[in-house]
Amino acid sequence: MVIVAGHISVDPADRESYLAGCVTVVEQARRAPGCLDFSISADPVDPGRIVVFEHWESQAAVEAFRGSGPGEDQSAQVLSASVAEYDIAAVRSLT
Repeated sequence: MVIVAGHISVDPADRESYLAGCVTVVEQARRAPGCLDFSISADPVDPGRIVVFEHWESQAAVEAFRGSGPGEDQSAQVLSASVAEYDIAAVRSLT
């Protein structure tokens, strides 16, 4: 199991347009084989921060989906990014 998590920073004035440009990617990811969850969302406190969360069955599933990152327009909007992949060995349910 793989978790991809972190955040990107954009100019607060660009955040809504950046997120609107992510809708198709989120829809495609959620339909992709091996995707358990995929979300790109606005941080409720920081107006320039976008939270990234992905949950995949395997590294192979992540790699099969990758390759279609942000387009040039979106990449130009990113001021900084801190996103990482985590290999998960065990899961404990909290519910």
